[in-house]
Amino acid sequence: MSNSSNSFDTKRRVTGAILGPIVAIFLWFLPIEALSAPAHHLLAIMSLVAIWWITEPVPIPVTSLLGPTLCVVLGVTEVDKAFASFANPMIFLFMGGFLLAKGMMVNGLDKRIAYGILSMKWVGDSPRRIFLAIGLACMICSGWISNTATAAMMFPIALGLLDAIREMMAANGKNIDLSKYKYSTGLMLMTAYACSIGGVLTPIGTPPNIMMIGFLDQLAPDVPSISFFEWMIWGFVAMVLYFIVAYFVLWRMFPSDVKHIEGARDFIRKHVDGLGKWTRAQFNTLIAFGVAVVLWVAPSVLTLIHGADSETMKFYDSHYPESIAAMVGALLLFFLPVNLKEGKMTMSWKEGMEGIDWGTLLLFGGGLSMGGLMYTTGLSDWIGEGIKMAMGGHPSEFLFIAVFCVSGLLLAEFTSHTAAVNLIGTISIGTALSLGFSPIPVAVGIALASSLGFMMPVSTPPNAIVYASGYVPITKMIKSGVIIDIIGVFCITIPIVLIIVKAIMGV
Repeated sequence: MSNSSNSFDTKRRVTGAILGPIVAIFLWFLPIEALSAPAHHLLAIMSLVAIWWITEPVPIPVTSLLGPTLCVVLGVTEVDKAFASFANPMIFLFMGGFLLAKGMMVNGLDKRIAYGILSMKWVGDSPRRIFLAIGLACMICSGWISNTATAAMMFPIALGLLDAIREMMAANGKNIDLSKYKYSTGLMLMTAYACSIGGVLTPIGTPPNIMMIGFLDQLAPDVPSISFFEWMIWGFVAMVLYFIVAYFVLWRMFPSDVKHIEGARDFIRKHVDGLGKWTRAQFNTLIAFGVAVVLWVAPSVLTLIHGADSETMKFYDSHYPESIAAMVGALLLFFLPVNLKEGKMTMSWKEGMEGIDWGTLLLFGGGLSMGGLMYTTGLSDWIGEGIKMAMGGHPSEFLFIAVFCVSGLLLAEFTSHTAAVNLIGTISIGTALSLGFSPIPVAVGIALASSLGFMMPVSTPPNAIVYASGYVPITKMIKSGVIIDIIGVFCITIPIVLIIVKAIMGV
């Protein structure tokens, strides 16, 4: 990161560390007759948590634990109610997804997928096709494993291809500075953006997706639950459209000035050959992953065959909910043998535990806890009424969804998108219920919009990774990010949630 970026982060953290407690104390003693004592005190605590989620004076997971802890210490709720959300089934869905992703990484299945795409005949040594293939590989992998891990895997591949361009240019007597070369900027940005775009495909693709599903289950239990397959329908549409926009915007802004990259085929072939033959561990990982996917998709198939209210569906829903499906697939990694004589399984316990993002799980649990308390104390209703009045009393559903989608996107640009969704997600659901709207479209819209954080290095880890290469000027990231953000949220996100999501969920 540049010195200016580090300076901004330092100022942000210091400001938050001071401002958070001041605002919380002010709200604690401010008379608000419309709120009960628990709701009033929760508002003060929530203000501290929200400011610290945004400014990060302490790690975000620490703030997520601080909120429920203060609620118990200050008498807002009892300890069992404050921390019950940390055992929410959605957390185990996420945990299973993390373990499956780690299994793919440990055993090299993710690299096989990535290099398999890059080595296809249609790619060849064309800069434009390589640009497209890098994006496709990033997008497909990040639909199932973390966008950070995908970016970390694809980053050196992209750098290697850029080195091939530099060597080719040097051989032809033309020395280029990759930090000022348009194509290198475009390839780096495509690597970052495609990793974020792929995350919208599945509920486990990125934390905001599963967080909004969890908020809906907890805060709006009367609305239809979103199945894994249902999310994938609109997630696939959003992913494809986001990718098309990103591809054409980036290629137009950062085209290549050569028609062929000599050495690109050899570079890719060398790495493909280095993977060797498929191993037993890779086959086992593919089986475990396949079992989880089948269990996730099966309810939609069974519903079509037997009906949603059939005994078959009731049995399946009670025995194989999505969290259990994820854990079944993940646990298979510890049981499928690679070498029985040596007692070696597909993944070791140590490898599996290193693959779990405990910080995200704690953040998710803290968000569910604070959101649940906002609901039970009546704070979410009070905030919803305030937002309702600010929007004119009876806003259109389009305006309502647009305001929250844009708010989620802007927050995600300047802080963690998981923290942004934790903050705005519960408020959006409460406001939707207050206005008489179904909370599903706005919840999905916020999740999708938060993945469009393309403007700043701090928006997502993939942005930070490629920015650190030195090949991406901050002005270029902001310019391309603004264009894709605006097109994405207004031309793709909002229409999808108002048409596709509403049609599928029947709301």
